Amino acid sequence: MAKDIEPKLKFISDYLTLNEKEKFVIPEYQRGYSWNIEQCDKLWQDIEDFIDRNNEDPYFFGTIIEDCSDTEANTLKLIDGQQRTTTFLLLIKALQLKLQEVSDKAVDDQDSKKLLNAINKNRDTTLKILFKADDDKVYEILEDWNEIKGRILLDNNSINELYKDELQTIISAKTFIEAEEKVIKIPRKQKDNKYTNHFRNFKFFYNKLCDYDNTRIKLFADVFLKKCQVIEIKSWQTEQAITMFNSLNSTGMPLSDADIISAQMYSNAGENKNEFNTQWESICKLVSELNSKKIIDIDSVLQEYMYICRAKSKEYMRSGSPDVTTPGLRNYYTIINKDILKNPYELCSSFSKIAHIWDKICYYPIIKLLLKFNENAKIYLISYLFKFELKDITEKTVCEIAECFIRLFTVLELVEAGYSSNNFKTFLFGVNVKLVDEFCSIQEIKDDFNRHILETWNKEELKSALLEYENNILVFLNEYLYAKSKKLSFNFSETVNIEHIMPASGHNIETIRKDSGIETKQEFDSIVNRLGNKILLEENINKSISNEWFKTKKQSSVNDKTGYKDSKYNIAKTLVSYSSDLWTVNDIEKATNKAADRIIDFIF
Repeated sequence: MAKDIEPKLKFISDYLTLNEKEKFVIPEYQRGYSWNIEQCDKLWQDIEDFIDRNNEDPYFFGTIIEDCSDTEANTLKLIDGQQRTTTFLLLIKALQLKLQEVSDKAVDDQDSKKLLNAINKNRDTTLKILFKADDDKVYEILEDWNEIKGRILLDNNSINELYKDELQTIISAKTFIEAEEKVIKIPRKQKDNKYTNHFRNFKFFYNKLCDYDNTRIKLFADVFLKKCQVIEIKSWQTEQAITMFNSLNSTGMPLSDADIISAQMYSNAGENKNEFNTQWESICKLVSELNSKKIIDIDSVLQEYMYICRAKSKEYMRSGSPDVTTPGLRNYYTIINKDILKNPYELCSSFSKIAHIWDKICYYPIIKLLLKFNENAKIYLISYLFKFELKDITEKTVCEIAECFIRLFTVLELVEAGYSSNNFKTFLFGVNVKLVDEFCSIQEIKDDFNRHILETWNKEELKSALLEYENNILVFLNEYLYAKSKKLSFNFSETVNIEHIMPASGHNIETIRKDSGIETKQEFDSIVNRLGNKILLEENINKSISNEWFKTKKQSSVNDKTGYKDSKYNIAKTLVSYSSDLWTVNDIEKATNKAADRIIDFIF
């Protein structure tokens, strides 16, 4: 009869050496591989420091927890330690390639024979690990690399892993160049960013080994394989293993809320768990793409749906006021509203809808503008849009509700208060009840915003704040409102710059300042960052003319020099026909007043 639990202290090489029938498995509910160069560098430095200290005691790399309950399949499910195990294998693969390169190039003379024997012995150890090979099989692999086919050391079943085959692709490569050719290249990414974490980390280890001489490589292999240890804990009770999974792992890095919640969804998925895996993988793939655009991550999706559910619940409003306490995701999904996890397919459908809404609207100019203001706006925007069918969400629909939030967050830019104050967070929590109500019209929501703004803030005080405003967010709003008033198109790229019409620096700055009617540097500093002196401008144009005279910037007759005439931004294009060739203090004040009036009219 198998034991309930079996802990053993093992060297890395012994821990990773499996027999031909065994294999490591990363379970469905585990996170994707997330270690990056920073963590690999820390691992590397730890090993190097240990080597340099010449310590006789082993070096300890923490605890690995395995679920061994599926005895017929001979699987070792990595409950805790999958990040480290994957990284160990990437390091061993880099080591195997480097040891083979050293062996191939070595001169078989008497002086180097001892070192070469040690190198080959370590290389054989890495081959035994990576391909579950005995001595005879190692010989066959060295004679014919095709002998590695079908020898899988680790199966990745995680529904959160987008690159399940990447580790095996790297392990199966005969050379570094072959690995680089065969691994996944992420679209629209440059340099090393186009690679997955798997390959970037593997490449990091390989390059580190390339910096070593042969003696140091041999020493590193000796220490890593035979002096570094883990405690391997095998459990034959799945629930016991899951309990350990739900706690902190051995590196001190907590599992994300989405990891824990998806694990419980998976356990509630019934007999057809493959259907759940397919749904969850699809969500994670789309959200990963959105996260690369800095829109949302998976925890954000869960948070946005939590706000929707809370706003619909009867307990949300206490004595007419909203409950502004915000429970943690794990607490909400697994304790406060744990029944929500009983139907994981319905929950997946809701998460998928949120992700697809973001995928549809993230390129809308109004969304780009809204997200310049405050991340919290995302929560309330989705609360409103979630009640629509995806096909019925249009740019007009989004603009109507987004402008409500922009008005409020514009006020937040101008007053001495934080988002958590009653006039912002409490108000939005209350409005959220209407945002999620499918019978509540957009006009009723607009009326709530109008009433709140009119009753809470004073026009003249906000205009005074606008006249003194020196930050950049409202420069984007001013451009949007100007375009809207002229019925012109508005959009901005990720590389847009904030252009100072009167330069804030540069070699001509003293002359420009005096010609503009500014007496002192103190006066210059107080006016050069005003709203009326800032516009949006393309990065390449801004680099070309940012410190030039206003006359140079607005010229329209010279074809071989870029300027405002080449911009797609409407205020910049308008300045080409400005009546004066000088941009003075009076011009800045006049433009600031116009921008302030434009924004005040928008707020109120």
